[in-house]
Amino acid sequence: KLIMLIRGTKAIQLLKGIVVVVIVWVLSIIFDLKTIQWITNQAILWGFLVIIILFQPEIRRALEQLGRGSIFSRSTMSEEEIMDGVVKSLVESTIYMAKRRIGALITVELETGTGEYAETGIPINATLTQQLLTNIFTPNTPLHDGAVIIKRDEIIAAACYLPLSESASISRELGTRHRAALGISEVTDALTIIVSEETGAISYTKNGELFRDVTKEQLESVLASNLKQSLKADVNPLNWRGRKNG
Repeated sequence: KLIMLIRGTKAIQLLKGIVVVVIVWVLSIIFDLKTIQWITNQAILWGFLVIIILFQPEIRRALEQLGRGSIFSRSTMSEEEIMDGVVKSLVESTIYMAKRRIGALITVELETGTGEYAETGIPINATLTQQLLTNIFTPNTPLHDGAVIIKRDEIIAAACYLPLSESASISRELGTRHRAALGISEVTDALTIIVSEETGAISYTKNGELFRDVTKEQLESVLASNLKQSLKADVNPLNWRGRKNG
């Protein structure tokens, strides 16, 4: 908690200085360096007063947080809050791209690992945001071709190759994105969102089925139910990132 409190402030440099002074003080005792020992003793003796003067803003902030009881309060979001943020980012980004007919292919990992498909793309390993996801699929950018793979609240990779479905029942009017979305849904339990570049229509695949022309409300509902179901299936939420990819 102390490290988190002073992170990003000049107090970090102070800690480095204190470590150096302590090391020099210990060495002066070991090698019986009287003058250096006297100097370091003075630095330690008066150092606390100097710290109070130089770092008055940081100390005041710490005391204010202590008074509000926020230093030791939970600073991390619950898993449910994280999933709500994922759903919101995915829905808003999808609607934005659909209105502008920006083609997109977004695979959301649930319980079955998608690591082998993520390895075919470019590693991103960044927190999912609407702006980042939309920017990846912007036409004429290096990463807009291929699929984005999302795990929990993180974009794992972009420009990924997904297995194409060999099903003969797929309509001929559907392109490569829809075939790839069906292909990944046939070999994993992932939910994949497709935005058509030609029509702007939104579709998704799950368990080998294609659901076309879904509304914003339908997309939000299916994402929320699948992500929450996956969250319940994961007995220990801390193991989500360490789940084996298969």
